[in-house]
Amino acid sequence: MYEYSEECLEVFLRKQGQLFDEPVAESLEEAEEFLEDCMAVVVNSLKEAQAYFEESGMDVTGLSEEELEEMSEVFPIGDGTYLIVEA
Repeated sequence: MYEYSEECLEVFLRKQGQLFDEPVAESLEEAEEFLEDCMAVVVNSLKEAQAYFEESGMDVTGLSEEELEEMSEVFPIGDGTYLIVEA
């Protein structure tokens, strides 16, 4: 089981609308449970995010770092890390 930082959970709660039409969590506990259920990952850089997407079979060749960061599945945490949530 992956542990998500409080900051990570707060960012997801605030920005979950970028990926979902309706809220999937309303508290930190619900956010953590949801992220665990969908096996969301935290990566340390956009290069790691690109590698993650490539390993999962997504073609991200040619995307700039800005385009990667703007993907609805990518949530910048603010400390240089990124939460990736695949719906």
